[in-house]
Amino acid sequence: MSAPLEGAAFAKTLVAWQKRAGRQYLPWQHTGDAYKVWLSEVMLQQTQVVTVLAYYARFLEAFPTVRDLAAAPDAEVMRLWAGLGYYSRARNLHACAKQVVARFGGHFPRSPEDLESLPGIGLSTAGAIASLAYGVQAPIMDGNVKRVFCRYYGVEGYAEQTPVKKALWQIAENNVPATEPGVYNQALMDLGATCCTPKNPRCEACPVMSSCVALKKGMVAQLPTPKPKKPRPSLYFLALVVRDACGRVALTHQQDKGVWRDLWVPPFLAIEPDDELNSKDCFGVVWSELTTRMECLKGLDQNAVWHHYQALSSQPWLVHELTHRKMHFKAIHMQLKEIDLRFHDLRDVAVPRVVHKLMEHARPDLAEASVSHQNTLDF
Repeated sequence: MSAPLEGAAFAKTLVAWQKRAGRQYLPWQHTGDAYKVWLSEVMLQQTQVVTVLAYYARFLEAFPTVRDLAAAPDAEVMRLWAGLGYYSRARNLHACAKQVVARFGGHFPRSPEDLESLPGIGLSTAGAIASLAYGVQAPIMDGNVKRVFCRYYGVEGYAEQTPVKKALWQIAENNVPATEPGVYNQALMDLGATCCTPKNPRCEACPVMSSCVALKKGMVAQLPTPKPKKPRPSLYFLALVVRDACGRVALTHQQDKGVWRDLWVPPFLAIEPDDELNSKDCFGVVWSELTTRMECLKGLDQNAVWHHYQALSSQPWLVHELTHRKMHFKAIHMQLKEIDLRFHDLRDVAVPRVVHKLMEHARPDLAEASVSHQNTLDF
């Protein structure tokens, strides 16, 4: 097996492979349009291409240019984004569009440095826009590229650790060619997406298979080195799910910083897993907290609420797992006809997926009302 290729030799091999066997069907390819490249790059962060395609098309239909996106109402941007998850991307997307219009006259800048100064654009995204849209010699480093470099050059260690990260960026900078840098960067992404995949890689289809260090050492399955695992904290919550006669749900707008910021959720409280939920004392504390958050509940018959509350002791925990935490929910479920609450159809507002899960978990007969996830965030 020969030594790994570097610099111009590596780039030339990948560019030739891209033109012969790389993906050519992605709608943002071959456009030379920085707006379309940027939009695709933001959507593709931690999201698969097959999922992005439909959202990308809807966004372009609604906002054909960056000026259209900048002028759009916040609620419309969030509505079209709902379902892609990682909601901060949508906020940064809108803020970035506004700055492109205000600072650069509605045209994305060419230099990676200027691109990096915009909200939500890091070094890799800046390199992708500069190279794919403008032909600038700029490196990229998304998940696919990290995997290709770690395996091909035998780079061990978690990719986000500072020494490893520096080594990978040095490889990226050394290899990106002055000629056709966009084709080269697209080749890197395509190689990781279609051949050098996380599981069951198609090494036989790789253009640099004969000089891959990981393949030579039998370490393809071990590289990239996975992130060191940390125990996820388990958090426990009690939610109040109140419906009206039409099946709409009383929701509050989450304005505090956190994973569900700017989303609509039922009122919920953090509790301890060993709380005696069926005790009157615990109910008193819970009810005091809930009525503080939703003052209109104070007019309810507390004994009626206690009747629903008692069912919690036999209700299983609903487990909702996120990347960095494991959340457990129980819900007080009520239907109220006449009360001063703001009820919402779950199809009309952006809600986290756990809201639908709470509906289906606590009241299976409500599953039909929760089927539409059009405006549901996948976390």
